[in-house]
Amino acid sequence: MSLPCQKLLFNLDPQVHYLNGAYMSPIMLSAEEAGIRGLLKKRSPNRIAPQDFFTEPEQLRGLFAQLVNAPSADEVALISSVSYGMAIIAKNLKAERGKKIIVAEAQFPSNVYPWLTLAREKGIEIQVVGMPVEQERRGQRWNEHLLAAIDARTALVALGHVHWANGTIFDLEKIAEKTHRHGGIVVVDGTQSVGALPMDVQRFQLDALICAGYKWLMGPYSSGYAWFGPAFLNGQPLEENWINRLHSEDFARLVDYQSAYQPGARRFDVGERSNFIIVPMCIAALEQLLAWGVGNIQAYCCELTQESVQIWNQHGFWTEDPAWRAAHLFGIQSPAHIEPGVLQQKLKEKNISVSVRGDFVRISPNVYNDAADVEALTEVLTSF
Repeated sequence: MSLPCQKLLFNLDPQVHYLNGAYMSPIMLSAEEAGIRGLLKKRSPNRIAPQDFFTEPEQLRGLFAQLVNAPSADEVALISSVSYGMAIIAKNLKAERGKKIIVAEAQFPSNVYPWLTLAREKGIEIQVVGMPVEQERRGQRWNEHLLAAIDARTALVALGHVHWANGTIFDLEKIAEKTHRHGGIVVVDGTQSVGALPMDVQRFQLDALICAGYKWLMGPYSSGYAWFGPAFLNGQPLEENWINRLHSEDFARLVDYQSAYQPGARRFDVGERSNFIIVPMCIAALEQLLAWGVGNIQAYCCELTQESVQIWNQHGFWTEDPAWRAAHLFGIQSPAHIEPGVLQQKLKEKNISVSVRGDFVRISPNVYNDAADVEALTEVLTSF
């Protein structure tokens, strides 16, 4: 492998086979140390200068822009969650009655609930594109059905880059091209892909990308990022906080109230975005991801599991064709004769941490996993 196992950069329980990065990532030792430094700094607030409210958030903004190939860091907002970012989109989406919003079946709720509310308020239809029942060419046909659903009535297509439960890859480039041809907008929840699967907002021609930071971006909980394209950059923020206003750097003049916002997507930053513990941890995490290279992370996960997947398939466990699923997150469906509860119990007994999402057992390795983790999983799956 071009990228060796990075287990030593984490403090994982050696007794646990943690193949569950899609649930929540562990914190890297470097991020943990950064958080402790921030905690100690907050303990003595006289050490926090006015410029500290701005310097590290700007550094973090630039790192995320680099990670997703954004044209400018000015287009990145620091947010707290996917629901926060999607609420910004919903507030600024121009869609009249009779239009429709397209989502995939069993999409993560934070990328569904905002559109259900908007649909009730504006008389917009929600079109759910179902996952094909047949396993053969499932990912390919699901993408074909999504493309077929896009028409002149489409106001918004809201998807993940991969499906959060089974890892199906959605062809964002083709989806965005057709959506834009019909005058619609494409918004992607990158929570389960950005940081482990290469993302390029310019190549995919997205209109917005929203990400929680505590999974593949390896940050703490309540961290998140949003990239906004031209369709949203001059929109209305979700909240009106002091730091997002022009000249907020001058603490002596904060009550010289400003109608103008800070430039670019900074207007969308969540209140108290200058978290002196969370922000340094996120900086350490993104710096390490960039040093590894996201393409190398995806390649590592692929090489780690590809032989084992073939063995699982031979024992009746179905996985999507590699061309249509991610290597860092994918679902397996058990043969009919295996009772799901029995499988879950066996996994638990062997200290194998995975997630069950719908009909799928979700496997989500990362660079802290090694062959022993995958072999332990294979031992359970082939024991039936």
